[in-house]
Amino acid sequence: MSNLRHNKPTYTFKPFVFVKCEPNITGGRCLVPKARSGHRIVCDDKNLYSYGGYNPFTSINHDPELRNDQVWLENRPLFKELWKYNFASKKWKRLLCNGTIPNELASSAVISKGRTMMIYGGTGYPFGTKSSNQLHVCNLHEDYKMQLVNVKGSCPPKQYGQALVLDGIHLYTVGGTTGFNYTADVHRLDLKTCVWEEVYMCTGKTWKEPQGRYRHELAFDGTRIYLFGGGTAEVVYGFQEIPAFNLVTGSWESLVTRCDPEAPAPGIPESRRCHGCVQVSGSAQQEVAVYICGGYNGTEMFDDVWRLGLQSLQWTQMKFSLPHAVYFHSVAVTPAGCMYSFGGITGENNGNRTADVNCAWMCIPKLTEICWEALLYYNPDLHLLPKDQLLHCGLPLEYVNRID
Repeated sequence: MSNLRHNKPTYTFKPFVFVKCEPNITGGRCLVPKARSGHRIVCDDKNLYSYGGYNPFTSINHDPELRNDQVWLENRPLFKELWKYNFASKKWKRLLCNGTIPNELASSAVISKGRTMMIYGGTGYPFGTKSSNQLHVCNLHEDYKMQLVNVKGSCPPKQYGQALVLDGIHLYTVGGTTGFNYTADVHRLDLKTCVWEEVYMCTGKTWKEPQGRYRHELAFDGTRIYLFGGGTAEVVYGFQEIPAFNLVTGSWESLVTRCDPEAPAPGIPESRRCHGCVQVSGSAQQEVAVYICGGYNGTEMFDDVWRLGLQSLQWTQMKFSLPHAVYFHSVAVTPAGCMYSFGGITGENNGNRTADVNCAWMCIPKLTEICWEALLYYNPDLHLLPKDQLLHCGLPLEYVNRID
């Protein structure tokens, strides 16, 4: 590569360390998303996608970009936006699909499969006055248009702060709030027939039923849906016992976790909501792991990172943390195991928000992934070269196609 920068320090692969992803603003005017909270992100192998969000402190008087943004003027303090951040070029791009984006833009639930993003629920502003039980799908490979899925059956109530898991053709949603009432009910949508059904409605018939909540997170091992944290306006829920919904038995279980003996007592994460959570698949020698980070308990913000093995139910407090305490942020993980965090509230009293992107490898990926990261480190302008030239240099097509 002709633009190799020899004056850089030697590249070193560093897992379990958060690195700030500075946006590439070279080559002329380059827009980046404004600071926000309540948004949601997903990742594939090449891009991070951010949907929606909220910021009541963004002023058009001090921001000429927003002063001329008709979409913002019509929807403020909500962001009716879909953004894409390309990992290779480190460039943001606002995708032109505003006319098809739902109006419920805060605390939606999102999930992705391949090149498709699914967006469910959410709330408009003021929160709870207009919530949603609609499902939209967005093709992340072609036109980025969002399409409403026409459904029937026993639809869940209109809520926000839900969470989703995908099991084959079945999409499960758990919990959420109307702004006044909180649930932990389980509903399932058959993505082939587009029929909703009630799987489990919490009525208090067993003590193992979790309390209603919102802004919790989910994990899934093929049999159980694990429920992590969350809360209401008054309470937050903890992690010593994890509620898990067993799809085989159709019942809730309460799984007692094991504390980290090397962490400060009690050796488990403090109760919280509005945290981040990703699931990283294990190898033949390693179990599936869930990582939670950040969050809020009503008085304190968190910057810590914890790992839970889903088979051993062993908690481990990681030796690294987020760059700053944050909540109402959003996190997602790439197929290779790199976790990205974007946005969130970083100040007291619902104050400062951020537009920072931070990433950390949560596993040791394939050597090809490490080589690709090193190549981009030494050649930050690689995305400016023609595709044919990159292929002629011997770069695999799979990685060349990651460049936007």
